[in-house]
Amino acid sequence: MGVQKKEKTRRAKESKNDGAGNKFGNIKVKGENFYHDAKKAKRMKMYKQDASVLQSKEIPTARIDPNRRWFNNSRVISQDALEYFRNAVQTTQSNTYNVILKRNKLPMSLLEEKSNDVVNNGQLSSKAVVELESFENTFGPKSQRKKQAKVHTSFNELIASSNDDIDKFQDQQALSTTLGLMNTTDTDGWTQAAKDAIFSKGQSKRIWNELYKVIDSSDVVIQVLDARDPMGTRCEKIEQFMKTDTPHKHMIFVLNKCDLVPTWVAAAWVKYLSKSYPTLAFHASIKNSFGKGSLIQLLRQFKKLKADKPQISVGFIGYPNVGKSSVINCLKSKKVANVAPIPGETKVWQYVALLKSIFLIDCPGVVPPSKSDSDADILFRGAVRVENVSNPEQYIDIILEKVKRNYLERTYEISGWNDYVEFLEMIAKKKGKLLKGGEANLPGVAKQVINDFNRGKIPWFVPPPQDEKKEGEKSGKEQGDEPEQKEEEKNEEEWKGIQD
Repeated sequence: MGVQKKEKTRRAKESKNDGAGNKFGNIKVKGENFYHDAKKAKRMKMYKQDASVLQSKEIPTARIDPNRRWFNNSRVISQDALEYFRNAVQTTQSNTYNVILKRNKLPMSLLEEKSNDVVNNGQLSSKAVVELESFENTFGPKSQRKKQAKVHTSFNELIASSNDDIDKFQDQQALSTTLGLMNTTDTDGWTQAAKDAIFSKGQSKRIWNELYKVIDSSDVVIQVLDARDPMGTRCEKIEQFMKTDTPHKHMIFVLNKCDLVPTWVAAAWVKYLSKSYPTLAFHASIKNSFGKGSLIQLLRQFKKLKADKPQISVGFIGYPNVGKSSVINCLKSKKVANVAPIPGETKVWQYVALLKSIFLIDCPGVVPPSKSDSDADILFRGAVRVENVSNPEQYIDIILEKVKRNYLERTYEISGWNDYVEFLEMIAKKKGKLLKGGEANLPGVAKQVINDFNRGKIPWFVPPPQDEKKEGEKSGKEQGDEPEQKEEEKNEEEWKGIQD
């Protein structure tokens, strides 16, 4: 029934006409009202018009006529004006207390002069590689250059350099045959392998990775220095890295442990270090701090410079045991980072929120490798744990040279020693550190003396630069003080300030 009904309805529709006997009245024929809406008609008209334009052979005209006024926004300055502006930018950059805002809007490629040293030690500089050789021969898939070729201006220089290379190779070969490379000993009788195992702390790849993480994620980097030896705990390698790779980031020097040195020494070091970076004197203490307000105010000023960011990060870097975590605890007025008087307490970086818009990042201590630093220098800077040092009594003689005799007499209440062995024996007898048979425990006493030296119980400091010292001497001579009396009064003031 359903099929018959549908068929009947279909036939009824076909038989429908328009009243004029036309059975095909329901079928639409192309004409005036074939397209019901104007939108479709307009679109079809556009297709026809575009097709006619594309098929035509006429040359199309430009939408914008070439006119000189479209190039008025480009400016050209003279060479003198560029040189003047370049000098102004260099003087601003050399001043540690000036900051260039909106650095991205300056043509730094024109302002920064390229180095003229194309050849450095007989080799091409890395900046001049692409300038002298094509990209394809240097970095492309058809590169033929495996190594920087030596550049010589004359044939005689080539002969001299080749002879030097031959001499160096022969010397190394002679050393390797006469002495074993693994058994070479230094002047003090210790093997190089044993030295590296003890005094290579803070130089591992993991710690350097942590350091670069902190630098990459920080807007301001604070390098914490020990006020007793600022130049010894200064990482110049990191400073050079930041100048070349991250010039947009700011660095600050914080001279920590200024309570362990006289006031005039801290002031002289602050004046000297301010020539390189902004420097603040600081005493990290939760209850009785110094320099905390100045540092927080300085960080707020840097936050205003970075107004485009919702918050800034401040990273703390430096040698082990200089007080990076102590400075963070002092700024927070509570213990948020673990601190200890031994190096290596901080093992990974950690974030600490100082304010809503300022975050602090603690970093493990890093010891940059340096050929000029001896084992004693690394030990006295607190980079090595004294408990792991074998035969520590060999370093006591250096302590006796650095520290004044009257300071040691007041600290340990002994006097009349001739060498470091007698000095250790007197301390052992006074404190009862004896072995079987009444012999003095020299290694144990030596470790205690080194710990007292590193932790500030023995007063010592590296004198400030010579020019600052001369200025102090000139001012003393103008006041009419006698040299001996002035020196005694200075020692007394130093001792009182350190004891307080």
